[in-house]
Amino acid sequence: MLVGIGLVILFLCMKIALPVFQRLNRLTSSCKMSGVFPYNPPVNREMRELDRSFFITKIPMCAVRFSEPKNISVFSKNFKDCILRVPRIPHVVKLNAARPAEEPTSGQNKKMKTMGSDNAMTTKGVLLHQSIHSVEDANTKLPQDALTFLEENGGEIVAHEYVLDYGFWKAEEILRAVLPEEFLEEVPTGFTITGHIAHLNLRGEFKPFGSLIGQVILDKNNKIECVVDKVSSIATKFRTFPMKVIAGKSDSLVVEQKESNCTFKFDFSKVYWNSRLHTEHERLVKQYFQPGQVVCDVFAGVGPFALPAGKKDVIVLANDLNPESYKYLQDNIALNKVTKTVKSFNLDGAEFIRQSPQLLQQWIQHEEGGKIKIPLPVKKRHRSQQQQELQPPQPRFKEVAIPSHISHYVMNLPDSAISFLGNFRGIFATPTNAASDSVEMPWVHVHCFEKYPPGQPVTEHELHARVHARIIAALHVTVDELPLEAVSLHLVRKVAPTKPMYCASFQLPPTV
Repeated sequence: MLVGIGLVILFLCMKIALPVFQRLNRLTSSCKMSGVFPYNPPVNREMRELDRSFFITKIPMCAVRFSEPKNISVFSKNFKDCILRVPRIPHVVKLNAARPAEEPTSGQNKKMKTMGSDNAMTTKGVLLHQSIHSVEDANTKLPQDALTFLEENGGEIVAHEYVLDYGFWKAEEILRAVLPEEFLEEVPTGFTITGHIAHLNLRGEFKPFGSLIGQVILDKNNKIECVVDKVSSIATKFRTFPMKVIAGKSDSLVVEQKESNCTFKFDFSKVYWNSRLHTEHERLVKQYFQPGQVVCDVFAGVGPFALPAGKKDVIVLANDLNPESYKYLQDNIALNKVTKTVKSFNLDGAEFIRQSPQLLQQWIQHEEGGKIKIPLPVKKRHRSQQQQELQPPQPRFKEVAIPSHISHYVMNLPDSAISFLGNFRGIFATPTNAASDSVEMPWVHVHCFEKYPPGQPVTEHELHARVHARIIAALHVTVDELPLEAVSLHLVRKVAPTKPMYCASFQLPPTV
């Protein structure tokens, strides 16, 4: 008997509660975040010139406004599943009320904010879940306790049109809406930034859309003023490549780039610069180059190795064959105040290597006593004038003797640097340059590519052996004179899946 009564009561309770649960379930199930952004920009795959107005999208929504603004946060907290939870769209927005500003305001209306250029009052409201598109939707989809809260606290459900314009969409979203469908698997949004320039390497199929792609990237990155595309591969002995301005300023490609506490100024179209090598520049300077040592930078460019080393009180002979690189190298030496520690040269790399011992000796002879005077930073001291007068004057310079031997050569020309190694033969053989037991032979840090065919797996040991074989062949030495383990191989980066760039470091064998 009691069991029967209990079942009847349970049935009645479920009958009463079921509509409420169903309504709540309809809403909360749609509120679960799927991880996918629910809105997409309009699509026009025929677009070739960017039309920003095309991307304006108006979304019908509903919002709740309260006479007491504090209820916005209360409602948002207590009914999280009922409000908009979409990334990049705030759930609290401004709502325009129909009531003119000239009407008398009650105490509650004084809390409303008025827009300075509009006669209508502006209040804030909270957007309801994206599945609710009208007031009727809200009345049927909101749970009863939310509706009751609105009724008790003067909440009003109003229609609201939320506008997503061109500025809202990300670069990739815009490009996916305008490029042909067959290109959507690899939308070209990757680029490197050098100063105010974004540099792209567009594949052939994307070239016809270059100006469109460039303009979107320009619009979506505030620090970029110009977008260039690499027209073809590096084809000159100066490692420069033809480029095309596809968006933004085209009158000046002279940039300023910050790296390793240095400022580099150069014309991006006339010199070689690769921002992806920043870590490699720092690695060699920090790991190998020590204050007071002499470093020869054979292919110096505009100075990414030489200038940070010079700031570290390393004595640097920096060389580049490109007259434009040489010009900007000189400017950057002055700009970064390393004129005492860095000397620039405009020679062929082979000639520079052969002449390097004599160039060092000329520098030593040019300086009084073979020493350079490096300015010391001025230290600010918070002492009284009397205390300062009692202190002995602080030295303004420190003297550093220039060593008569070279400690390091850096050769960052990965396409062909190894072929220059033969120029080391005999350069230390003259009596003035002869290596002795007390002087170590210099280290050589040579950058190179070691390409291999696709689909043919190769181990790091095999690549190491290949690089080693090329080095001993170029130096004309034997494996006994320069064994494999004497050459360290550091992976700098992968230019392509089967084209790794390495830095091989080793000490020159005395037999050279």
